[in-house]
Amino acid sequence: MKLLFPGNLLSSVALVALAGCGGHLQEKKSAIRPNVIFIYADDIGYGDFSCNGTSSVKTPNVDRLASEGIRFTNAHACASTSTPSRYAMLTGEYAWRRKGTGIANGDAGMVIPPERMTIADMFKQAGYETAVIGKWHLGLGDSVGTQDWNHKITPGPADIGFDYSYIMAATGDRVPCVWIKNQQVENLDLNDPIEVSYKVPFPGEPTYTTHPELATVMHPDFGHDQSVISGIPRIGYMKGGHSARWKDANIGDTITINALRFIEKYKDGPFFLYLGTNDIHVPRVPHPRFTGKSGLGPRGDAILEFDYTVGKVIGLLDSLGIAENTLIFLSSDNGPVVNDGYADLAWQMLGDHKPWGKYRGGKYSSFEAGTRIPCVVRWPGKVKPQVSDALVSQIDWFASLAKLIGVNLADTVAPDSRDQLEVWLGKSSKGRDYVIEQSLNNNLSVLTSEGWKYIQPNSGAAIDYYTKIELANNPLPQLYDTKNDPGEKKNLAVSEKSRLIKLKKILNDEEMKGKDQ
Repeated sequence: MKLLFPGNLLSSVALVALAGCGGHLQEKKSAIRPNVIFIYADDIGYGDFSCNGTSSVKTPNVDRLASEGIRFTNAHACASTSTPSRYAMLTGEYAWRRKGTGIANGDAGMVIPPERMTIADMFKQAGYETAVIGKWHLGLGDSVGTQDWNHKITPGPADIGFDYSYIMAATGDRVPCVWIKNQQVENLDLNDPIEVSYKVPFPGEPTYTTHPELATVMHPDFGHDQSVISGIPRIGYMKGGHSARWKDANIGDTITINALRFIEKYKDGPFFLYLGTNDIHVPRVPHPRFTGKSGLGPRGDAILEFDYTVGKVIGLLDSLGIAENTLIFLSSDNGPVVNDGYADLAWQMLGDHKPWGKYRGGKYSSFEAGTRIPCVVRWPGKVKPQVSDALVSQIDWFASLAKLIGVNLADTVAPDSRDQLEVWLGKSSKGRDYVIEQSLNNNLSVLTSEGWKYIQPNSGAAIDYYTKIELANNPLPQLYDTKNDPGEKKNLAVSEKSRLIKLKKILNDEEMKGKDQ
């Protein structure tokens, strides 16, 4: 059994949580500890919400959360891509410390091993009902390509603390394109079994390359030319499972409905819900209710769909009378990307909108827009509405929430996570001294609370050929004053040598620490 607590001891609050299940105790549990919801967007940038200053798209429900809680202006995901960012957030350990934590294919084995303690384990052992609904992208099964998609897939979310799961195996643009409920494919006809391959196509099965006319919903711009599922070409090959295949226009509603059902079922709490939306990852096929409504094309329409999900969640909390006992963290897994492989007119329809805000780069990049993401925290009656410039990282959600619910973590659990509860609840403006950022090719950078940022030298391409994003790869060291130069235009590595040496040492020390773990 995974143990959270030194010597297998619990704090007094955690003991209350685990002591029994009588009616009086249940009432006490709900009264002293909030429900916790993570609303985790996909590829939404700092500049994509109207509360962060854009006038190009309106996000009234996100804006409401921001007006009723804390809007963080200096919040960071742990990586500029999905899988490592999610790994770090759930484990409290930087993904770059572990091999096999890069962007996962749909047939990847579990990126988080069952013996690894997660934030879901922490909540579960403290008496919370736990769920993950939506995008997963952390692998399933023992190893690459060994899953039996036609029976229960193990290991899976239940092995790392989630009582209930309703997930996509990876992303919308990767096979298998099916919903997996509690580690079994939903609506599967065993007479039409699923087969998945990321190596070779199945004989006789059409692909976009051989049958482009099957792409009736969307065409690829680059890549995404393998199996065509529900009218959209994907990455990877899939055979069978026709009755279980999702329709992309319904993905947002499917995730939202399942999240609402979980909240309503466990309204008496406490519960922990990790709600990973598919919006606004490619392929962007929002429901017809949102089509053409943003004026920015499918990418903008998908932002409206995300905002709708937020509205449905907070509306249900209000109607159930549990909003004041529910702590919401709303954020994104990494920065924005405009064209990420499909011909959806994303650049042509962008107009004056700047998904990255005033920052440089985006998804995949070491520049600030890669990991500086929108972040809002709301807890009515407990968190005063405000804007915080404190330097914060999603890596600290684990330790901070452990402190909130009275759990003592063993030293080996969440090794990179720090207790920043006072900052997350708006009671302190002193955030982290520094955060570590990770790019697509695992290049690291360090950003200090004073705004100084050092990016390691790297020989990779300066600009991604396909997405046109500046990756910040440079064979020379880079040093930026992001407070006065948020666009990271002026490299001060030569003129600020002493500061460069200081930041380089911080990063080197962190890397050495990782080798000891």
